[in-house]
Amino acid sequence: MSVVKHLHQDLAQRAAELFPEMQRLRRDLHRHPELSNQEERTGRVLADYLCGLGLTVRANVAGHGVVADLICRQPGLTVAWRADMDALPIAEPPDKPWCSRNPGVMHACGHDLHMAIALGAARLLQELQEELTGRIRFIFQPAEEGLPPGVVGGAELMVREGVLADPPVSAIFGLHVAPMLTVGQIGYCPDIVMAGADRLRLTIHGRQAHAATPHHGIDAIVVAAQALTLLQAVISQGKDARSPAVLTFGTISGGSRFNILADQVVLEGTLRHHEAKVRQTILAKTHRLLEGLSAATGARYDLSSEALYPVLRNDPALTEQALALLRTTFDPQTLVPMRPVMGSEDFSFYTQQVPGFYFFLGTRGPGVASQTLHSPDFDPDEGALTVGLTAAALLLAGWGKEVKGEGCEKV
Repeated sequence: MSVVKHLHQDLAQRAAELFPEMQRLRRDLHRHPELSNQEERTGRVLADYLCGLGLTVRANVAGHGVVADLICRQPGLTVAWRADMDALPIAEPPDKPWCSRNPGVMHACGHDLHMAIALGAARLLQELQEELTGRIRFIFQPAEEGLPPGVVGGAELMVREGVLADPPVSAIFGLHVAPMLTVGQIGYCPDIVMAGADRLRLTIHGRQAHAATPHHGIDAIVVAAQALTLLQAVISQGKDARSPAVLTFGTISGGSRFNILADQVVLEGTLRHHEAKVRQTILAKTHRLLEGLSAATGARYDLSSEALYPVLRNDPALTEQALALLRTTFDPQTLVPMRPVMGSEDFSFYTQQVPGFYFFLGTRGPGVASQTLHSPDFDPDEGALTVGLTAAALLLAGWGKEVKGEGCEKV
């Protein structure tokens, strides 16, 4: 009996049996969220659990990251699964027994579910390792949510520290919870999945003067306000309208006193895009616009752009195989094609090196209004754990093997 067929017959039942353990793991991780590059307890819990399964474990990778290898009976290629570990600086309402015990920090992006699913997959596949081939690598990555400017971490540092090598990884999979999809649905993109992103820092330099005599100074606040308005035209009119891009400034600060013209204003934000040429066009036109505004007002400006994440793309051949595997167990109607999104993910650093397939896991319960990630109200339906585990185990065990469409019970 082929591995794929065996999984068809046994996987849904085994995933359901593991639900209480995944729920326990998820709630424990949710109670103890940790910010980017501070995931000390999280890494320790993950490493201890994986060591208990008998996997080969490396801890403190790229900070507090954990890499665990399941070495199967028969030799073969290495396939990887990535789960992110960090939480967000968001205060969670104390309305559940498993709410955050770390004030001001919350798993509001579902990384607690990501980790629980990966741990469940490690346990389930460890029980099947005598029937599997090759090596399955579980990558638990810190600092996905971002770092201070100029600091290297997260997926980029994981790659630098060799998580895709020794032996080389031939394919990598990952998922993200998706509150816009209902539990049981899996969303996918055949090519572009998520946008590339830059961190922007724009500084407007003016000249202080008394508020009663603004003609003696250059008001950096007024110039910054003009810049904010004018820069939106770069997005709406400065590029081909068929090429998506988003320019958003999330912080603005400046001025020292209510009756003094501000001599400096600092704005920080992001530029997101699906094409490198669009990024280059927008940055070039932004500089030209700011040069013209400076000439007109007498202000000066500095603009720095730090490339955060490349565009995340799914490998076409791997995507076809992944969908074929998923269709053998999931009702095809639950596999939902999606348009690329404008959010960004450092999973793209892995897919720059090896073929990858990244998909979305529905977490909205029946009758529940749509929720948003990065919100204190994010409350995923834990039924998604079983669906995620089923998909993860299917992809990791079935990757590289011919899918013949053997009959099975749909989940």
